[in-house]
Amino acid sequence: MPHFRFSEKHGDLIGAHLSTKGGLHTAFDRAGEVNASAMAIFAKNSNQWKGKELTDEDCKLFAKKRSVKPVFTHASYLINLATTNREFHKKSIAALIDELDRAERLDIRGVVLHPGAHMGAGSDVGIEKIARSLDRVRAAIPNHRVVTLLETSAGQGSCLGCSFEELGKIIKLVDDPKRVGVCFDTCHVFASGYDLRTRDAYERTIEELDRQVGIGNVGLFHLNDSKKDLGSRVDRHEHIGDGRVGLDAFRFLLNDERFRGIPKLLETPKKIEHESDRRNLATLRSLLNSPPNEQPIGAAAVGATHRI
Repeated sequence: MPHFRFSEKHGDLIGAHLSTKGGLHTAFDRAGEVNASAMAIFAKNSNQWKGKELTDEDCKLFAKKRSVKPVFTHASYLINLATTNREFHKKSIAALIDELDRAERLDIRGVVLHPGAHMGAGSDVGIEKIARSLDRVRAAIPNHRVVTLLETSAGQGSCLGCSFEELGKIIKLVDDPKRVGVCFDTCHVFASGYDLRTRDAYERTIEELDRQVGIGNVGLFHLNDSKKDLGSRVDRHEHIGDGRVGLDAFRFLLNDERFRGIPKLLETPKKIEHESDRRNLATLRSLLNSPPNEQPIGAAAVGATHRI
């Protein structure tokens, strides 16, 4: 089982996905401007197969400017490890290897990846293909320490990962489960049919997560409200508290001791740079340390931790 927890010395581990306009290192300036203690970036253009070369100087500058310890990258949206198209699959493998290599060179420990879409081949076929593809990627870079975090999906089309069961199957099928974890997106989970809005509903969802995936395999949270209803299978992010998920769900999660030390990042709409992130982060922090009667039932059930 991977170990994802960060030490409390790094702060409350709440942040956002931030722009790298002007260079990867500039994201740290933006983190300071929005008061983020964790962050995610794209290490290259998210809609291109090949990105700009990552130079040694880029890596040195990134390390020099690093003011936030928990940093993640999000892999290209083009990657589909479950695709039925041979050429597309070949490109996806190469692109993921590149994403993990960039993260390794930047001393980043987790790369978020959309699991993929089976394109009509069926869930079981797609799940098997994703697992074997992850094995191929790892075989190409066996000494890299970076973990691939499979993001929960909203369930649109033939996209895989909308159920905890599917994610759990992928983790069980890979040759080295320590190299794979899960990124839990609150909007996607809600859209795929998992309720988080009441204490009982939240507990049932987390119990199912633990049963199918294992709480210890969760390495990151994306905190997003949803514009659409429970089970809509439509991926539309909304500002915290302005959508159908509601504030209570985020209060439960932020105060759940089982996820203490696991970074939690916004992917909410950005109308004006920094303004929306500041507002959403302030809202999240206002929910920390809520009264005991607002905490989830199982909050005291904390597993073994590994501090980074």
